[in-house]
Amino acid sequence: MENDDIVWAIINKSFCSYKVNTKTQRFCRNEYNLTGLCNRSGCPLANSQYATVREEDGNCFLYMKTVERSGFPRNMWEKVKLSKSLEKALRQINEYLVYWPGFIKQKCKQRLLKISQYLIRMRKLRLRRQKKLVPIQRKQERRERRREEKALVAARLDSAIEKELLERLKRGTYGDIYNFPQVAFNKALEEEEDAEVNMEGEDYGEDEENEGEEAEEEIDEELEKELEEESENEEIEYVEADSDLERELESESDMEDMEPKATKSVKDNTRRKPRLEIEYETENLSENTKRTV
Repeated sequence: MENDDIVWAIINKSFCSYKVNTKTQRFCRNEYNLTGLCNRSGCPLANSQYATVREEDGNCFLYMKTVERSGFPRNMWEKVKLSKSLEKALRQINEYLVYWPGFIKQKCKQRLLKISQYLIRMRKLRLRRQKKLVPIQRKQERRERRREEKALVAARLDSAIEKELLERLKRGTYGDIYNFPQVAFNKALEEEEDAEVNMEGEDYGEDEENEGEEAEEEIDEELEKELEEESENEEIEYVEADSDLERELESESDMEDMEPKATKSVKDNTRRKPRLEIEYETENLSENTKRTV
């Protein structure tokens, strides 16, 4: 059987691959270490009865090592999943480590608390909006920029040469000296014609738009003129109607003024000249005539 004291004496005084020495203290890099320090009580190799808490994919597990399983290194550590609730997980640790030393029990609880705290912080950080750092390859960008500039200069030069040659061919500078392919020449001419047609189509479209706008403006002006004329006609009719009413009223007032004057004159005449009836008798006439004066 292995003796823990002998193992610790070898590890402490000689070489250990998990040990890290610093100026102040020594650390342990073993994944099953409970405290992270290289000492007698916290060494997982020098203790046949040992327990620790580990986190895997957001879940906490309790790992236990006993003397009975020391002969089978594959099955040396017993793995128990702990609840996500901190209270239930602490109760589980108390149940599984009932007769274990108090130091291991206390350190397992502390480790569980620290792991649960950093898991909570991780969840909060995931929910927040974070900045993503993207590395920039400056050499590659510079190289691509240079290539783009060179390609642009070459394209401009080729297009300028092509235009100059086409103009010279149109003018007949070379005459029959060179035998240029007629297909390429015709193709270039067709492209120029298409470009001119497109420009004319755009100008025609702009002219149509301008004509449409002018027609709309003319229609608006005609409508405004009609509305003004209607308003003026209404005012004239209103004035004419008022003048007719005034005339009628004046004629009525004149008639009223004339009526009392006529009645007064008749009354005066009757008073001044009374009516008389005179009878004349003649012998020659057979019938008596009565005249009224």
